[in-house]
Amino acid sequence: MRIKWVECAALSVMAALSVMTGGGSWFLALALGVTLLKCLLIPTYHSTDFEVHRNWLAITHSLPISQWYYEATSEWTLDYPPFFAWFEYALSHVAKYFDQEMLNVHNLNYSSSRTLLFQRFSVIFTDALFVYAVHECCKCVDGKKACKELTEKPKFILSVLLLWNFGLLIVDHIHFQYNGFLFGLMLLSIARLFQKRHMEGAFLFAVLLHFKHIYLYVAPAYGIYLLRSYCFTANKPEPAASSLFPTLPFQEGPLSCILGSKLLGFVQCFGQSALRHRLLSVGKAGDASIFLILTTTGHYSLFPLLFTAPELPIKILLMLLFTIYSISSLKTLFRKEKPLFNWMETFYLLGLGPLEVFCEFVFPFTSWKLKYPFIPLLLTSVYCAVGITYAWFKLYVSVFTDPPVGKTKKQ
Repeated sequence: MRIKWVECAALSVMAALSVMTGGGSWFLALALGVTLLKCLLIPTYHSTDFEVHRNWLAITHSLPISQWYYEATSEWTLDYPPFFAWFEYALSHVAKYFDQEMLNVHNLNYSSSRTLLFQRFSVIFTDALFVYAVHECCKCVDGKKACKELTEKPKFILSVLLLWNFGLLIVDHIHFQYNGFLFGLMLLSIARLFQKRHMEGAFLFAVLLHFKHIYLYVAPAYGIYLLRSYCFTANKPEPAASSLFPTLPFQEGPLSCILGSKLLGFVQCFGQSALRHRLLSVGKAGDASIFLILTTTGHYSLFPLLFTAPELPIKILLMLLFTIYSISSLKTLFRKEKPLFNWMETFYLLGLGPLEVFCEFVFPFTSWKLKYPFIPLLLTSVYCAVGITYAWFKLYVSVFTDPPVGKTKKQ
């Protein structure tokens, strides 16, 4: 039944694209299409994060500020920075018009059809910031070399890879989180750096840190870049913003910004959860290869998040569609250069197929299922860790061995 919903989404998207791309509204068509898909995912499985955010709505709505971070009726205590607490507070004043009972702190594990609709739509609605940020990032892509086909334009490819990102779709709109809204702040901040609006970029990143503290791991890169490009620029050429966020594959003509974000996927195995995001300047197909390996492997590592049977065909179908598009579009973009993958990388990526078959269709029927139920997760974690480590190692080699962006342009 849920597969039919996804098929309906695909038909809706095709109809929207056929009507709107002819009039030059392709970005709006892409945004509308993915929004329709998100709406069709509303009745799917949701994780305990759904109850976590419902409890935070109740805490911020019914208790004074002084008690927000001390309320412990539920095990899911409020543990995000203050801005996210205020974000939940604002949402709660809309939630009360859907179902007042969801805002009762003592209604643990409360769920209703109206609660489900509100929480799902709150994620979809706040994704508007992410859509705007993607639009701003696309403005940073150099489009001097005209392409006859819309689907071959770097801006179009980038928009699809960001707006239709598989990782965000399943983590936010099935599993349930607000990563799209947060990554909207991140991408908008990076876009402002590309546009030389450094103060705005720094301000937006500071705001982001007050929403979710996990983004602190990006702070050193921001600090170093701002020192070099804004604070100490006397008699020195200003470095490109892309030199700070090295990897995603867009080249058009001699220069190009390649924007990659959470596209590099989440790594959520054995408690490690991180949405890798980047915005990179690329001049060769090798960087596209790194992006694709990291994206494909990182996305597959998310599969254990959706462990229920009805979601199995959905996650497989959505990942296949996204992966096939990513590889085919970037192969087209770099068709005049060397192949994106060597034989070893091709063999590794194809190995994800047999791994999935074993974990989902073979292992459940073996005698090991009861005694060693963790084996599928272990195999997935180890296999994906190898690919992710390889991709990052390859990226570091590229960063330290390739000539600087400025020198490359002169050559």
